Amino acid sequence: MSEWSGDDGKWLDAHYDPVAGLRTFTSCMALADLSGDGDGRLVVADLGGGASAASMKLKVYGGTALSSESVLLDLPCGLVAFFMDLHEPRIPAVAVASGPCVYVYKNLRPYFKFTLPGLDVNTLEQDVWQEARDGHIDPPAIKEMLESLRKKADIPLSVRSLHFLSLDDEHLEDFVQLHKQQPIKRQTVITCMGTLKKSTADEDGVSCLVIGTESAHLYVLDPEAFVILAKVALPAPPTMLDVTGQFDVEFRITAACRNGNIYILRRDLDKPKYCVELSSHPVGLVRVGKNMVVGTTDQNLQGFTQKGKKLWKVVLPAPICTMASMDLPARGFHGVLVGLANCEVHLYKDKNLVSTIKTPDAVTAICFGRYGREDGTLITTLKGGGLVVKILKRTVEFQDRDSTPGPPAAQSIRLNVPKKTKLYVDQTLRERENGTAMHRAFQMDLIRLRLAAAKAYAKALESSLTPVSSGSGRSLKMNAVVQGLGPSFKLTLNIQNTAACRPILNLAVSFLYDQSLYRMRNPFLKIPLLVPGLVYPVQTLVECTSDKGISDIIKVFVLHEEQSTPLLTAHINMPVSEGIN
Repeated sequence: MSEWSGDDGKWLDAHYDPVAGLRTFTSCMALADLSGDGDGRLVVADLGGGASAASMKLKVYGGTALSSESVLLDLPCGLVAFFMDLHEPRIPAVAVASGPCVYVYKNLRPYFKFTLPGLDVNTLEQDVWQEARDGHIDPPAIKEMLESLRKKADIPLSVRSLHFLSLDDEHLEDFVQLHKQQPIKRQTVITCMGTLKKSTADEDGVSCLVIGTESAHLYVLDPEAFVILAKVALPAPPTMLDVTGQFDVEFRITAACRNGNIYILRRDLDKPKYCVELSSHPVGLVRVGKNMVVGTTDQNLQGFTQKGKKLWKVVLPAPICTMASMDLPARGFHGVLVGLANCEVHLYKDKNLVSTIKTPDAVTAICFGRYGREDGTLITTLKGGGLVVKILKRTVEFQDRDSTPGPPAAQSIRLNVPKKTKLYVDQTLRERENGTAMHRAFQMDLIRLRLAAAKAYAKALESSLTPVSSGSGRSLKMNAVVQGLGPSFKLTLNIQNTAACRPILNLAVSFLYDQSLYRMRNPFLKIPLLVPGLVYPVQTLVECTSDKGISDIIKVFVLHEEQSTPLLTAHINMPVSEGIN
């Protein structure tokens, strides 16, 4: 494990079983005290590796060993541990969603089975099968009529009719004889499941089951009688749920749906109150405090308020496999665990990456909570069926800043904007009353500024005062450096031909200065051939002849033998000489 256990020193490697054979998802894992002795256990709804139902099992792990397992009747899609009554000792029940049913286990034994109510059946479809039952139509006519209904009917066909349409012609007669006497039923299936506290927010309070179905409905079930307390229709089938609050007081259900949107529902509403449109489909939904964190298929992790306002976005280095919450109430820490396809698990607090855990394979499920006697236990299952258990060090302190390079944390802190003063209000009123006159004055000043800038630019072009020349097919650049304290100065001109491949010949440099202040040894210099790209230094000595402590400007002209105007002009501000006695 030493090859992949790089976890920045915050986690301890407790257990690794590469041949555990667990194939599950985050929605099918939970940590719960199933015996009432204070030891947390891991409950897993294993999807199995084969097509037979015997490979689908409900497994319970205690410590490093498998303590019990039960066969599941159908493929599981969700698992939760919840308290369904107030009896002592306080032992939670386990609910497993499979197909259209919810199987409730108490003391790890089957206790109750809830089946979703059937959906409305198309009356025209019923008439077709009634005619078949009476022998008035043959199988080809049945298939033709059902094909027409599938294209035009508002209510979808039942599973029986869809199966009938997928058969070859030689098998139609046998199918009709086998099923024509049976009544038609249309049944939906469960896509996701969560829990909602009934009346109290206590950790061991009685909870209701919240079920999302393929028919785009949400059901809230009573924990004792298992009757439907509430039903809400959604625009699309939900795939992930996050539930908070109490059913009898106030609650909020956040549902990520298959159409790529997130819908937020509140109590006493028969339709969603808010809708969040994402750039791509969600793959993870976690609530952190009053905000929700969403992972999408385009490798983005985004934060939203409970009203759907976007707060931040983080681009991840690999696609997201799964997400889970990490809550440590004793330390006041609430974060999000993100399993990535590059065999890493990232821990985020808001948008800051505070820990990185490497795994031997891609993560398929994450669960954090109390396992055994340790409150900070991270359990992950791997793509190859392995099981990894890590324990958070008790001395670890997570920093609020991001461990990756980026903008400073102070950038995300809101400024303490002062309240509006009376002067601010007066100025605002003045701007409202005199807005037209102020705009005209601003435009007039702006036009004058543009005119002055244009005149100065034209004058600089006419007198070649710019440090770069590109006219007449000759591209030159020049800068000047003055060295010395006085009275003697060393003047260096760095001249460069900026053309792509054309050299420049027959250039000269001339100096214009006040002869009562300065004396120059060579006021006129010839420049050799300038090769493109190279910098040619031209040096001369300047001597200050005045003892009055004043200075002046020396003008520099770069000339060409075939041109009367200079190619470049520069004004050099000479420093005051400090060496004359």
